[in-house]
Amino acid sequence: MANGTPPILSVQGLKTHFLMDEGVVRAVDGVSFDVHSGRVFGIVGESGCGKSVTMQSVLRVVEPPGRIVAGSIQLRRDSGTVDLTKLAANSREMRSIRGAEIALIPQEPMASFSPVHTIGDQIVETIMLHRPVGAEEARRIAVGLLSDVGIPMPESRLKSYSWQLSGGLRQRAIIAMALSCNPRILIADEPTTAVDVTTQAQVLRLLRRLEQQRNAAIIFITHDLGVIAQMADEVMVMYLGLVMELAPVDAIFHESRHPYTQALLRSIPSVTAEAHVKLPTISGSIPHPFNRPKGCPFHPRCEFAMPGKCDVRTPALQPVGAGHSVSCFKYHDVGVGE
Repeated sequence: MANGTPPILSVQGLKTHFLMDEGVVRAVDGVSFDVHSGRVFGIVGESGCGKSVTMQSVLRVVEPPGRIVAGSIQLRRDSGTVDLTKLAANSREMRSIRGAEIALIPQEPMASFSPVHTIGDQIVETIMLHRPVGAEEARRIAVGLLSDVGIPMPESRLKSYSWQLSGGLRQRAIIAMALSCNPRILIADEPTTAVDVTTQAQVLRLLRRLEQQRNAAIIFITHDLGVIAQMADEVMVMYLGLVMELAPVDAIFHESRHPYTQALLRSIPSVTAEAHVKLPTISGSIPHPFNRPKGCPFHPRCEFAMPGKCDVRTPALQPVGAGHSVSCFKYHDVGVGE
């Protein structure tokens, strides 16, 4: 609980596997975390670590041959708590949750808007799909949303197509669509990757303001620790489908425990660093999904790996401080399933 308030979303032991002819890809392999209203929950890690598949699982939009094989996703509502894993992905209840209660800001808005319909038509359609309003009222709400996200001349912008907008305006328009049904949870999947630095700063300020004004929960997915430092309240560091470290943002940056988190932090450029000195990198690369190492998935790249332990057993996520948990045998001797 945060400040005595139960989480709005609680994910426990989530496993999402892709059952392929070549073998099983364990994209998400036992992830647990809680998300609270009015807070930003950051998920960080290298490409291929399972960040996006975790959120696709929450939204129940994992493409075949992927499927949830274990775990629960508890969504707290005024009428009670529902386990999203128990709902059929295309059921009426799941479709009503998707967009209305949990909304997504995708990584690339150009691919999310239809190029043959105006952004106004698409936002209005979304509003009418999830809210009991007519076309005129939906249009008025759409104009207000475009204004709220800082799009100038919102009335005329309703008539624009996505390809007529700059990258920054497209990103704001997709945020307006995500907000159109007043969702309680907003998933932002790398929302600043395709925009320039100035637009990135504007989008981050906008998301922070919306979170504070609407008391929404934001799940912010990124590989950029600099963005995490600005946005997140809690941070989950993932590697090969597992949680390496879970802690408040200050602890991640000032008291990180896991060797992977520490290696990520060392690779960030610093204004106080000596000029013309090569930045440290993490040795090796992420293993192929079909050649997953036994034991701790990070041990082949870890300078602290202990032979006979890290390459045999997988460490469990265990508390090491207030709100701070880590999966590493440096700090405990508890393995998964032990």
